[in-house]
This record gives sequence, structure tokens and C-alpha cells, in this order.
Amino acid sequence: MNNTSYHCLSLLTSCKNLKTLKQIHASLVKIGLNSEPFIAGKLILHCAVTISDVLDYACRFFLHFPNPDVFMHNTLIRGFSESSTPQNSIFTFIDMRRKSMVPPDSFSFAFVLKAAANYGSLRAGIQLHCQALIHGLDIHLFVGTTLISMYGECGSVYFAKKAFEQMLEPNVVAWNAIVTACFRCGDVNGARKMFDMMPFTNSTSSNVMLAGFAKAGALELAKKMFWEMKVKDDVSWSTMIVGFAHNASFGEAFGYFRELQRVGLRPNEVSLTGVLSACAQAGAFEFGKIFHGYIEKSGFNWITAVNNALVDMYARCGNMEMARLVFESMPYKKSVVSWTSMIEGLAMHGYAEEAIQVFHEMEGSGIRPDWITFIAILYACSHAGLIEQGCSYFSKMKNVFNIEPKIEHYGCMVDLYGRAGYLQKAYDFVCQMPISPNAIIWRTLLGACSIHGNVELAEQVKERLSELEPNDSGDIVLLSNIYAVAGKWKDVATVRRSMTAQKIKKTPGWSMIEVDRTMYSFVAGEKSKKTTAEAYEKLKEIMLRLRVEGGYVPEVASVFHDVEEEEKEDSVFKHSEKLAVAFGISRLCKGRDIRIVKNLRICRDCHTVMKLISKVYGLKVVVRDRSRFHLFNDGSCSCKDYW
Repeated sequence: MNNTSYHCLSLLTSCKNLKTLKQIHASLVKIGLNSEPFIAGKLILHCAVTISDVLDYACRFFLHFPNPDVFMHNTLIRGFSESSTPQNSIFTFIDMRRKSMVPPDSFSFAFVLKAAANYGSLRAGIQLHCQALIHGLDIHLFVGTTLISMYGECGSVYFAKKAFEQMLEPNVVAWNAIVTACFRCGDVNGARKMFDMMPFTNSTSSNVMLAGFAKAGALELAKKMFWEMKVKDDVSWSTMIVGFAHNASFGEAFGYFRELQRVGLRPNEVSLTGVLSACAQAGAFEFGKIFHGYIEKSGFNWITAVNNALVDMYARCGNMEMARLVFESMPYKKSVVSWTSMIEGLAMHGYAEEAIQVFHEMEGSGIRPDWITFIAILYACSHAGLIEQGCSYFSKMKNVFNIEPKIEHYGCMVDLYGRAGYLQKAYDFVCQMPISPNAIIWRTLLGACSIHGNVELAEQVKERLSELEPNDSGDIVLLSNIYAVAGKWKDVATVRRSMTAQKIKKTPGWSMIEVDRTMYSFVAGEKSKKTTAEAYEKLKEIMLRLRVEGGYVPEVASVFHDVEEEEKEDSVFKHSEKLAVAFGISRLCKGRDIRIVKNLRICRDCHTVMKLISKVYGLKVVVRDRSRFHLFNDGSCSCKDYW
């Protein structure tokens, strides 16, 4: 390799964007080095892996290169495996086998198996395993370890263990992979057994166990292992902080955070964003504010990922003003995650026009939206009834940005049509999808049938759902609800008998509220806890006042049972969000906003009650249900009764 080649390679190494890359490529063409396999391979590597959002350029260059070697193929396979379209990695591998005389090597299989894992395709993974067998690479240490990880990601602990057993001399990485695979598949006991069998361990092994226990909710086991560890690194501490925070044990999470500081270690990006993410999920606004103050005071606010997590936390806790303030004051260039978090937050709160405006600002800033951004903007259009705009963005995603729609995008379109009442159009859209609709797609349409009371279509959709997930309690309850609203009590009784016979239980509704930086949870109908008894007492007082001053009349049309009105009223009276708001009124200082997180969609009666409470008591009530945010103020809701 001559001096010119070395110079070109050094230029490539320092290249950071597509514009500069094109200039270097043009120079290579001019001096005739673009056809050199080594130089061309490095160029593809830079496009496919090093620089973001230039994978298409690598593809075009690859297609025009005569007889690409195995390194070029592997580089493109790797690039796709780490992209938002990992299935293209598999297609590239197939094309390599069909057209090229170059046999795949261990790197080919490692990268394409990772793609199968990221795509979640067990079928593709098994076929690739067979190909590895044919080429004698299945027992290769690198390939074997990736096989274990792939099966774990695809949910097959049986095949993961089989792949592990085939390895001749598994190293510590392979052992860690099988432990991780067990946890991925929910086999906690299997993971413990494999860990106990390990002939040698390292800090990663212990951290894998910590993360697995935390994710499984086995916090006591995680604590025991953590304090028994002789060496605790940054990952160990971060795992404990994030694990407890994600399990809503904020006091202990903060305790580990303080202990981390006490022993002289500095928090890292993972621990900071992990705690903020957990605050976002639980709606722990006060806890998140305290943590924001710590971030500002400690000088972590220059980290883009931490600012992104702050935006997401404030948005999911129902405070878009603070989310916007953090977003607009970010010290460095905003990433695609920054913009997407803001769009998603506005969408959740029903500010569709503002979400669209931010999307256009994102385009103007030169940041290319990704597939998650389009989910956010389609969600915004769906929850505001903006059908034309939603269809336009769906088309733009494919035709302008070359982003192939995923199942989530199709789900957004079904939701868009369904919420607006175009049920037949939604059904036709599902039937014409180029990919097989999953249970979530059909469930979205069933939910729309419930909103608009279309019994006939609901029955058709439920049949499709039964083929995919026959015993899902939510689908059965939703169908029962549709029958109840239509007054078809015989059908309601039939559905409920079917649930009893199959021992299918309804998912209980729960709501959470933060009071004095402590999270309190309430379950529909539960009366055993002291806090619940307190909430019931306050709720009786509230409901009486709403009847007298607000003219409240219970909406009982959706109550499942063909029973007396008094029993129906008692049924809706027990809903968890009513208990949570009553507890908030009882405990919080006068004038404080009440913020509630709910696991199910808020019902019409609870929606009416929240509007009346906001008017009669002069309060702002924020409810985040499974679908979106509802801001109740002075007798009205931000959703404008469109949810």
C-alpha cells in the first residue's frame, strides 16, 4: 500500500459526516483507488458502521463494486444488523450465498445471527443455524456464543441450552451468554443453576446475575449477590440503582445512589438515565424534580442522553412545560432521540399541532427522523383525529425517508382510522397489510369497535384474535363490554361463563399516585390496606358533593352485569383512579396538582368524575392511562373527550 492509500485511509478515519465522505470518495475515484478491495472495504465499513445514517450510501457503493469480497459482505451485514431494519442483514446474507463465490466465515454468521436476534425471528435464526452446521462453523466459539444469544432473544431457552451444550470449550463469555439467555426467557432458576456451574466467573458474570434478578423483580436475591460481591464496578452500582427504580422502590434506589457517592464513585450516564426512566414510568414527578436538581448541581446536564431522559421524564409525569424548558435549553446539538422524545411527549398530551410543528423544526435542523419518530407523529395524528395528516406522514415515511413501515406503524394507522370511526376502512387496511397482522393490530381495532359500539365487526375481530391469543382476558372483557353497552346480556353471560370455564381472570385495574415522594398504589375493589380504607372514606364524601354540586349521574352502560342500578353504581365507584384521586385530595396540600398513573384505559364514568372534581374542587388533575394523558381543569379535559 502506497503513501496515497495511507493518506486516504487517514482521511476516512477522521471523517464524521456524509458530505466529507463524498468528497473523499470523489478523490478516490479521481486517483483510481476506489476499485482497490482494501480501500473499498474500509469505505463501506465507514459508511455502514462508523457514521450514522449513511447505510444507504454504503449499499449503493457495494452494489456497484465488482466481485465484493467476504469483508465487504460482512461489513454490510453488520451495518444492517445494528440498524432499524435488521431483516436487510438476512437478505444481504442470502444474496451473498446466491450470487457470490465467496463462502461465509465466522464473522458472517455472527453478524447475521445478531440480526435475527434483533429482528426477533426464531425461524430465520434456526435456518441460519443450519447454514452454520453445513459450513462447520456452529461450534466455532464466536458463532456458538452468538447462537446462544440469538435463541435467548427469540425466547427459546431450550435451543439456547442445546447450542451451549454443543460448544467444545465454552469460555466465560459463552457462559455469560447462556445465563443471559435464561433470564431473557424468564427462567430465573435455570440462570442460577448455570451460574453455579460456571468453572470461572468475572465481574460481567455477577453483573449479568444482578441485572437478571432485578428485571425479574427478585430484588432480595439481587441485594444478597450485590453485597457478597468482592469487586463492585460502575455497572454493578448502576444495575442496582436502575433495578430498584424500575421496580418502583425509589427509596432504595436513591439509597444505592447515595451509597455510590459515599464510597467515592461518580455516577455514570446509565445510572442517571435509568433512574429518570423509572421516574417516567411510575409518574414520580417529585422524585424526578429532586433528581433533576442533583443533575444540574453536579454538572451532568451537558450529557445529551441525560437531557433526553429528563425530557421524557417530565413529559410522562404530565409536565410539558418543564419538558419543553429542558429541551430548549439543551447545551449541545439535539439528537434524533431528543426530538422524538419531545414529539412523543406532545403527542401523549394531545398537542398534535405542536407535535407536527416540532417535527418540521426537526427536519429544518438537518436531523433525519427514524422509525420511532414516525410512530410518535402518527400517534399524535391518531389521538387528535388528523386523518389526512396521518396518511401523509405514513406515505412520507416510505417515499421520502425510505423507512419501511414496521408493525407498530401499521398499528398507528389502524388506530387513526378506528378512533375516527372509520371502522370498515380500518378493517380493510388490516386485511391489505403486506405483513401479517399480530394480536396488537386486531386488539387496536377491537378497542375502536368498543368506542363506537360496533358489535358485528367486534365479533369478527375477536375471532381473528382468538386464532392468535385465545385466552387473553383483556380481549374477552372488551367484547363483554361491547355486548353490555348494546344491552345483549345473554351474550355477556355467555362470555363470562366461558371465562369461568377456562379459568381466565380479568387483569385488575390499578392506579398510582405520588404523595410526599412516596408512591401509593390502589387496585380496583381492594379494601385490605389502611390507605385504601382512607381513600374509600374520602371518596364517599367526594361523590356525595359531586352529586349535589356537580349534578353527577353515574355512567353504568359499560358495566358487564345485568344487575340492579345500585350494584352497577357500586361497581364503577370502586375504580382505582377514583380511589387514587380521593387519596390525593385527602393527603395533598390544597391547590396542589394531582397526578395519577393508570394501567388501563380510563372509563367514561371516571372521565366524567375527574372533570367534575376539577370544577367542584378547583383542582388540576392529570391522569396518564394506557392510551394517553388527560389534563382535567375547570370541568373540561385536554383530550376534548376524544380518546
